[in-house]
Amino acid sequence: MSARAHRLGRTLLKCNFSYGTVRFQSASATPLARQLNAKIQVAGPLTVADYMKEVLVNPTAGYYPTKEAIGAKGDFVTSPEINQLFGEMIAVWILSEWQKVGAPKPMQLVEFGPGKGTLMSDILRVFNHFKIDGVSVHLVELSQKMRESQAKLLCSEATLGKNEEHQLQVVSGTTSTDYPISWHNHHSEVPRDAFSCIVAHEFFDALPVHKLRKTAEGWREILVDIDTESKDIKFRYILSREPTPISQLYTPKDCDTREDIEICPSAGALMQSLAQRFEEDGGFLLLADYGHDGDKTDTFRGFSDHQLHDPLLNPGSADLTADVDFSYLKRSVEEKALTFGPVTQEKFLNSLGIQVRLNILLQNDGLSAEQKAILKSGVEMMTDASKMGERFKFFSMFPNVLGEHLGKYPVLGF
Repeated sequence: MSARAHRLGRTLLKCNFSYGTVRFQSASATPLARQLNAKIQVAGPLTVADYMKEVLVNPTAGYYPTKEAIGAKGDFVTSPEINQLFGEMIAVWILSEWQKVGAPKPMQLVEFGPGKGTLMSDILRVFNHFKIDGVSVHLVELSQKMRESQAKLLCSEATLGKNEEHQLQVVSGTTSTDYPISWHNHHSEVPRDAFSCIVAHEFFDALPVHKLRKTAEGWREILVDIDTESKDIKFRYILSREPTPISQLYTPKDCDTREDIEICPSAGALMQSLAQRFEEDGGFLLLADYGHDGDKTDTFRGFSDHQLHDPLLNPGSADLTADVDFSYLKRSVEEKALTFGPVTQEKFLNSLGIQVRLNILLQNDGLSAEQKAILKSGVEMMTDASKMGERFKFFSMFPNVLGEHLGKYPVLGF
């Protein structure tokens, strides 16, 4: 029980963090710090988005390709790792919405950033219980290390192929219940011409953000530069002297009174791409993440060993994240798709009947008292408003063509 509680540091801490004057501790430079130092010396300061992207996915020294991120030995834990009921509720939602639109087949079950594969494993267990056929699984994952973990959990057999660097990586497999699985480096590689049910849990918060600050001269972009006063390789935030393309393209409306904002163009582009896919081939998206509805300012932060970590310290050694701006996601697809939410995780999971499912499991005489206590505390952690229940939000997107249909049969949980 206490061990699980310790693994929830990311969930409990990863909110409402803002930076002030940056102070650094003396530390030996990481390999990525040396790469970034050289890059800045040649090309000048980086945007926060470019810095974040390098830190997270640099193929040789980035966080996700080289670290064990999730779990007790990693830097954070996610809801699927806490309790199996989370994944079961996601599966119930997918099947409910899929059946509402006629259960079209073939159906592609897609997950962005599937972690260790725990969420997909729980979803597929429900699919198999209801004997759902005509389904293929597609995992969008860059990290070979994570692909191996996912294949170990999900596959009875897996196939290796070569990536663009001619390195071996997991590319396909089959589950013990005969669902075919394919891995992809990018969402655009997921096949078209099929109905797609897409899940993104703690994926959008890892997409790189630009940071803007309001000044007397107008909006300026916050950049990452070398700290020239330090003898070691260290970094600091500076303001751009002139407007940047991002500060000009994404200038907030006059009604926005915030002094600092974060913009994630890649999230908007992804939403537009998915909206186009759904319009042409059918499908829907369920997104779960930390986020806000356009009212937060500084949320860019790092996590190491389940604790907050200065995002500019030892790049590549810690997870970087920023809260999802759901209002921006809605605006990015307002002419192409229907969006629902965000709603709190507490509301979403309770609407799907997680407490009913918990009570059924607690009546199982085959479970020990300790197992029942873990199940109960896990559901409490995920739904309690003072814990994860308010911090996490759920959001969904459907094609415009379903507007009248969803008016008659409202989207479950929203």
